[in-house]
Amino acid sequence: MCGVVGIYSPGLLPDREILRSMIDAMVHRGPDDSGLWLNEEECVAFGHRRLSILDVSSFGHQPMESLCGRYIISYNGEIYNHLELRSELSDYPFKSMSDTETILAAVSAWGLEPALRRFVGMFAFALWDRRERQLFLIRDRMGIKPIYYSKLGSGWLFGSELKSLKAHPHFRPALNREALNLYFRHNYIPAPFSVYMDTWKLEPGSMAIINSSGLKLRQWWDTDSVWRAGQRSQFSGSDDEAVNSLESVLLKAISARMLSDVPLGAFLSGGIDSSTVVALMQTISSKPVRTYSIGFREDKYNEATYAKAVATHLATDHTEFYVSPRDMLDVLPAMAQYWDEPFADSSQVPTYLLSRLASEHVTVSLSGDGGDELFSGYERYFWATRMWNNVQRLPASVRSFLGGANKVIPDALLDLLGANGFKIRWRLDAIAMKDFSSFYKYFTSVFKKNEIVLGVEEPESCLSNLPPTGNLWGWMELYDLLAYLPDDILTKVDRASMAASLEARVPLLDHRVVEFAASLPMSMKVRDGKGKWLLRQVLHRYVPQTIVERPKMGFGIPMQEWLQTQLKKWCCDMLDSSRIKQQGYLDASRVELMLNRFMRGEILWGQHLWSILMFQSWLEEWE
Repeated sequence: MCGVVGIYSPGLLPDREILRSMIDAMVHRGPDDSGLWLNEEECVAFGHRRLSILDVSSFGHQPMESLCGRYIISYNGEIYNHLELRSELSDYPFKSMSDTETILAAVSAWGLEPALRRFVGMFAFALWDRRERQLFLIRDRMGIKPIYYSKLGSGWLFGSELKSLKAHPHFRPALNREALNLYFRHNYIPAPFSVYMDTWKLEPGSMAIINSSGLKLRQWWDTDSVWRAGQRSQFSGSDDEAVNSLESVLLKAISARMLSDVPLGAFLSGGIDSSTVVALMQTISSKPVRTYSIGFREDKYNEATYAKAVATHLATDHTEFYVSPRDMLDVLPAMAQYWDEPFADSSQVPTYLLSRLASEHVTVSLSGDGGDELFSGYERYFWATRMWNNVQRLPASVRSFLGGANKVIPDALLDLLGANGFKIRWRLDAIAMKDFSSFYKYFTSVFKKNEIVLGVEEPESCLSNLPPTGNLWGWMELYDLLAYLPDDILTKVDRASMAASLEARVPLLDHRVVEFAASLPMSMKVRDGKGKWLLRQVLHRYVPQTIVERPKMGFGIPMQEWLQTQLKKWCCDMLDSSRIKQQGYLDASRVELMLNRFMRGEILWGQHLWSILMFQSWLEEWE
């Protein structure tokens, strides 16, 4: 795993020292090596930080030039089938075992998009075409690896993280208040937006083509189209055939991701997804797989005991670490540094601590991320459909009346009712929704409307107008695959693991697994009142149901309890009203009201306050 960075500035000479500063801003992404390539005539410069995984020799040094001299690449990721591709590129005189060289050979032989469609892996890279004088920025299908780009005068900057762009002395953009509004709704900023004006995330499965005429965006893979195509041509085999097919495609995906020239392990929570990954890893491996888990002393948040039970059954080499409020306080100041735009999934902290734990022993770790989105694992899918069906049973006249009443009831009046007022507002808002997409967006939002960002409206995003898919469950899966997965889950895993100089691999998001999951009828995902039915059947071949069948917990922290006790001083200091008022971004009086009522135990606004806390932490670190 690595970090990429670069400058394209037609008519201007790139500065070597500036590029070096941008590279050094991402040393955590690649502590093993760094490199730069600069061409003054072509007005382009590439930088790279390297975490050596495949071919740890100097032959894997980047940026790398193709044998023909046409292409320069700075690449972050892994191409798991690169050895298979080499067998089809026998005329290319390879000098290394690096997958970077395989990419260059494939692009030289087949062209860029045909090569991309044959890659199995995770990646974000910059490719300079010296013949056509064009820069390509490319992101993998599911958005596992990140890349940002920004307009700077007549040129462009790009990098794996925003901090690399901020290292450029002329990168001084204004904060994007519209994107900030999206952040407080979702706890993350969905692509293509970033926290800064004129700066964007490249969306999953897309490429940016940049030359002296400007920038064009193109999709080379479209999850939306793949998902809908799968639903139109559904798997028609028996249950046993489906289990066998899923097991087969998972074994291929996991086996490919166990290719490494450095020590390798896995995250294990004891849940269905990570347990399946570890069980299949252990089947493939000739020695005990190294597994890692995080626990809490608070029982309702603690998954470590379940992870240990799975590890014991599979005979893995297991390590666990219990997190305390003190551990939280120790790492909280660093969170804004690692997530260099506002991000408020509270599991970011245990994910970082887990990555740090694993990095003491291994350089690569597999995770079970993606299972909930692919196989309908979220409890909210059950809640949302049940609530929407109840709303639909109400006569249209009743819904219209209640929706109208909701608009005239002052927030101040409902605030006086505490938690009951919050519930009343929530239910009236839900009843007023005209379609399921609006309802689900509202249902999954943190701040349901623009309550605290001053003077701004919410912009349109990929989440705004996603067409129906034919069934509510399939639509929710797709909605989460397009935004929540890449912009929350995968962002969290990338930043947390890279902060610890650890490469995290996600076999469930192999595009062949995604395509198979897209083709499954909902009856093979949801059965007997539970999601992930088919994935469970694969796991039950390796681990008894008595060990893995339990209520879903998630990977959060005891947020409410800790913010009201051990983290109270930190919370109150960060949300000081005078500080927020001086900054001028948020409604200080609203924040003060929320904080006071939360600390008095009147309403459980912990997640809302965590969102504000993470923004305040980011603001202190970066602005």
